[in-house]
Amino acid sequence: MAVEILHESMRRIASEDAEAEQLGEGYGGMTGPTEGPVWIREKGYLLFSDIHGDRRMRYTPGEGVTVDKQGTGKANGMTRDPQGRLVSCHHFTRCVDAEDLETGEVTMIADEYRGLKLNRPNDVVVKSDGAVYFTDPPPRPPLTPPEHPPEQDCAGVYRVSPDGKRINRVVHDFINPNGLCFSPDEKVLYVNDSSIHRKLIMAYDVETNGMLDLGSARVFCDMRGDDRRGIPDGMKCDIEGNVYCTGPGGIWVINPEGVHIGTILNSNIPVNMNWGDDDWRTLYFAGAFTINRIRLGIPGMPVPRGDLAQAG
Repeated sequence: MAVEILHESMRRIASEDAEAEQLGEGYGGMTGPTEGPVWIREKGYLLFSDIHGDRRMRYTPGEGVTVDKQGTGKANGMTRDPQGRLVSCHHFTRCVDAEDLETGEVTMIADEYRGLKLNRPNDVVVKSDGAVYFTDPPPRPPLTPPEHPPEQDCAGVYRVSPDGKRINRVVHDFINPNGLCFSPDEKVLYVNDSSIHRKLIMAYDVETNGMLDLGSARVFCDMRGDDRRGIPDGMKCDIEGNVYCTGPGGIWVINPEGVHIGTILNSNIPVNMNWGDDDWRTLYFAGAFTINRIRLGIPGMPVPRGDLAQAG
């Protein structure tokens, strides 16, 4: 059994015998992980992060995996903004930036909050209006420079306004904030906590100004109690609002009501994921040292976010 069916609705997404395909291995050095996959639709290839190798990799169907860029500041999570730029979180340089894939021009999005250096930006999502939301877990050498002590007083979740002029800490009470994603209508932001003491996904209502209604904070899914290998880390949403999150045993699929309907089982210990191919029905996912893919029955949200007809 490659897929654990916990509710009949999971069968629309994948059958019990659906198998993932490993596309490459040997990334991440001795400790891993491979991270941050993002599909570049107009060019037909996938980019992903080899954090400890300090490089960005490229998977091209029919050609395999090659090095796309050396020296990334130990980049982790990646996505794209409405202009098509590659938005990346960098552990070592402790910042979030946007890179024009045609010219190579890099624009700083965030490297500090209230004059203090960020901890270790980890994962990032861009709203359709261009606002950037990212998680900033505690510093952790050697991912961050050992000679640079933490300056922030907490591990936070941040929002940068669409014009890039304002940065706000929108959540401050996580232990290890990690993956995050929007519901299809962008009215809910999901954020998970990878701490072994929490292992849960929180949901927040998004206000019209892009800030989060902290009074709406609720536990969307609690993964504690499942002792299989894996923690909540990378997280994405399909066009019907199902949430896909790495977790014990593989990739958990959780319906919009918070019911765990199935698990895409995988021994490669999935770490992060993203949708790809022209129809957005392929889920590419990074394992501890691998890059993989599996075809699914419901399209994922396009990256950059746009007309849902792209995912029809």
